[in-house]
Amino acid sequence: MSDLYGKQHRNLQHEFGREQLADRVSEAIVTDMITDEHSAFISSRDFFFLSTLDHRGFPTCSHKGGEIGFVKVLDDKTLMFPSLDGNGMYLSMGNIDQHQQVGLLFIDFETPHRVRVHGHAKLSRDPADLGHFREAELVVKVTIAEIFQNCPRYIHRYQRVTPSRYIPSSQCPTPIATWKRLDVVQDVISDVEREKVSQSGGEIDFDTYVKLLGEGKA
Repeated sequence: MSDLYGKQHRNLQHEFGREQLADRVSEAIVTDMITDEHSAFISSRDFFFLSTLDHRGFPTCSHKGGEIGFVKVLDDKTLMFPSLDGNGMYLSMGNIDQHQQVGLLFIDFETPHRVRVHGHAKLSRDPADLGHFREAELVVKVTIAEIFQNCPRYIHRYQRVTPSRYIPSSQCPTPIATWKRLDVVQDVISDVEREKVSQSGGEIDFDTYVKLLGEGKA
């Protein structure tokens, strides 16, 4: 029997008369292995949502994006994805370094469809792992504890318009993040980044950044 449900879940299931339904659903969809269907869906995604737990007990949810297939299924128990250049906070990666438990939500807004993953994650600096991804600082490897697809009925339908221009690609250099052009961060970014700022039009103030953000140009 899966330990997916705790006392708090059972109390609510009992309150609303859903114990048998909850058991039937978990028996039907929850597994500890990545099936061929799961693998195909995960490999077709260019983003997912990652949930981690910080040192204070707060859950953190973040969006992770990349090229289609940037989450790689290694076998029926393991997947991995890159940690790319960000804002220097390393919230998700730091959380993983302390608490291995993670949740991943893969979602398709066009079909719609979604797959949820619970697993134990670890950070890798192995050059062999880093070599699978362009510009990766770290690689996260996740061992599957539970994986299951969810009912899509409340997912609104949206269409993918264009990929982010910041996703590392072999077709062109990765541009500097617009917020790294802000005048207030010039003394704390790297020399390489300051050179990219100069090549991208120079520093900007916060009002200009907000304007670009509102126009979808940031």
